[in-house]
Amino acid sequence: MIEENTKPIAGVAAENRFLNIDDLIDYLSKLAFSPMTEPGLVELDHALQCAAELKAIRPDDLELQVAGLVHDIAHSLSHIREHDKVGADAVRHILGDRVADLVALHVAAKRYLVATDDEYRSRLSPISVQTLDLQGGTMSADEIVLFEADPNGRDACLLRIADEAAKEPDRAVPGLDAWIEPLRRVAASRG
Repeated sequence: MIEENTKPIAGVAAENRFLNIDDLIDYLSKLAFSPMTEPGLVELDHALQCAAELKAIRPDDLELQVAGLVHDIAHSLSHIREHDKVGADAVRHILGDRVADLVALHVAAKRYLVATDDEYRSRLSPISVQTLDLQGGTMSADEIVLFEADPNGRDACLLRIADEAAKEPDRAVPGLDAWIEPLRRVAASRG
């Protein structure tokens, strides 16, 4: 069974928004102590693996990579069914609209891929299959049309594919230190 966690987090405002980039980085570092529902992983392992996957796929797309790093950041801030939206809201004012929109769409992308790719469901981890039902199940035809019209839909699918690939215990990828400068660059590009 998936457990929910809605404890307040230091450095996070009451409305579940990070106060600044330093608080976001500090929170990411604490994910090294936050077990995932996937066996043998902590949340930081998953985040780093996802970002590394996206860097390999799109080496010049820093926003997509950073979205991969923070896509599940709200697992401890919200209900599992809402972690995509809560995570997007938590980072939007720091990392910008595109990163936040990709975070917001990563659950919809799973639902879309299950609906449109006959083999995708078989690539989901057992936990992802379980959460799929909690997150609305397979998309309807109307939902597919709306998702395909979203300008970030394709990249959200890349994020979702990287998300599923980023669940390997003991996989060696660059650590959080390698992502501090990219995080700061994305935050600085906001204005």
